[in-house]
Amino acid sequence: MADPVNLAAKLAQFDDHWSPRTVAEFNGHDVMVVKVLGEFTWHSHDDTDDLFLVLDGQIDIEMPDRTVTLGKGEMFVVPKGVVHRPVARREAQLLLIEPTGTPNTGDPATAKPRKTI
Repeated sequence: MADPVNLAAKLAQFDDHWSPRTVAEFNGHDVMVVKVLGEFTWHSHDDTDDLFLVLDGQIDIEMPDRTVTLGKGEMFVVPKGVVHRPVARREAQLLLIEPTGTPNTGDPATAKPRKTI
């Protein structure tokens, strides 16, 4: 990576929700930005934790036993195997870091393909 990445500029390039865009790669991981609104699918990741960092807005991470609310600048890691569902009542912007190829729904058959910007 030769140049700095401006996350706000990357987020300004698209409007769709729940469709992460890869902005960098490191050590076999994708660094992604995503805009979210509404409820995502209940899912889990059997082989990896799921990191959420809120860049703007607020989201709830719902799990069977509790809900974690995150605001701008806050981060939460859902441990691998834990069923969860992110929910944004208003549009929020997130940074995600996952091993390359991790399906966002936990299931390759229902995952949205990743795009690089």
